[in-house]
Amino acid sequence: MPSHLLRAAALAAALLPCLVAAAPLTLETALDLAVKRSESARAARAGVTSASEAARAAGQLPDPMLRAGVDNLPVTGGDRFSTARDSMTMKRVGISQEWLSSDKRAARQAAAGAAVAREGIQSRTAVVETRLNTALAYLDAFYAGEAQKLTTLMEHHAHEELEAARARLASSAGSSQEVLALIGARGTAEDESAEVRQQQGVAKLSLQRWVGTQADELAPVNALSLPTEQAYVAGHPTVVTKQLDIEVAKQVAAVAASERKPNWTWELSYGQRTGYSDMVSFGVSIPLRVAPSERQDRETAAKLALADKAEAELSEATRAATAEYRTLASDAQRLLERIERYRTGVVTPARQRTTVATAAYRSNQGTLMTLFEARHAEVEAQRKLLALQRDLAKAQAQLAFKPLAQGADQ
Repeated sequence: MPSHLLRAAALAAALLPCLVAAAPLTLETALDLAVKRSESARAARAGVTSASEAARAAGQLPDPMLRAGVDNLPVTGGDRFSTARDSMTMKRVGISQEWLSSDKRAARQAAAGAAVAREGIQSRTAVVETRLNTALAYLDAFYAGEAQKLTTLMEHHAHEELEAARARLASSAGSSQEVLALIGARGTAEDESAEVRQQQGVAKLSLQRWVGTQADELAPVNALSLPTEQAYVAGHPTVVTKQLDIEVAKQVAAVAASERKPNWTWELSYGQRTGYSDMVSFGVSIPLRVAPSERQDRETAAKLALADKAEAELSEATRAATAEYRTLASDAQRLLERIERYRTGVVTPARQRTTVATAAYRSNQGTLMTLFEARHAEVEAQRKLLALQRDLAKAQAQLAFKPLAQGADQ
């Protein structure tokens, strides 16, 4: 490869980090950064790991028990505390095992599996909440930056017009009243610009809390894909969580119902006697369910009541999610209509007013104060339009990023 091409390649490689750093931060990049550094998402993933490990142990038999002891040890007479003189004294060692039926183990494993699924939804919910909060913070920061551009432009106009008024006063073409009015107008413009910069600083810090870095420039947000009402409700984190709560409660109730049948315990032991034959003992212990209707059945009923509770909560969560979607969709539609009316009825006339005032001033038929007021009115109209656009974008972001179906598996 020629040397000049090598130098060009090396220069491009050296400049690449600077170019990347200077590139505007996009919403997609901000979302990825936020998810990667989210501690709530990491905590939720740890919860899934914990539930998964517990589920692996749920279907296992209890650990066997090692039993050791001495039977019939004399405590009085000449043979007291001797393990080798009395023929009835026996040193014993054995093992016992509580036995759970395959149905009981399957029920416990099913309950643990339902708990794993619920933890998985909690993990996805943590990711969705992180993405939604990041998107809202991004929109606040982006529109604060756009408003800051407008107020900076107005501040620049105020300085220009004040200098022009002073020049006119020096040439006896203007008046001190005009200069004083524009001095006050400049102060107002500077204060408005400072206020918006303060708001922008707060918005950037809020965004930095999620993405970890402070972006100097933010890229505009592309149009978001909005779900239908059915998709929004079906993917709402609370609705999905309540659905899994029902499944968990039913599986736990099944485990409680299986306890109506007792667990048998098998035992085998070996006894050693001095001077006599050793002995082997074996047996089984069976708990007696003397009042299952007062104990086991009531425990099962208590668990089934929790399933009924979860079903009622699911119905309430579905209603709330439906109302939430309709409210957000209605707000978005009304904001679209307001933006169109405001752009046509306020912004366009304000822009035309500025054009007329500029032409009048250039032809010596208008004053600088009139021009400033026209420009200020146009900037204020554009700022109000930005506020409406921001509210619309945030409503749409809540519709797009709230359901689990929207990027929840990342």
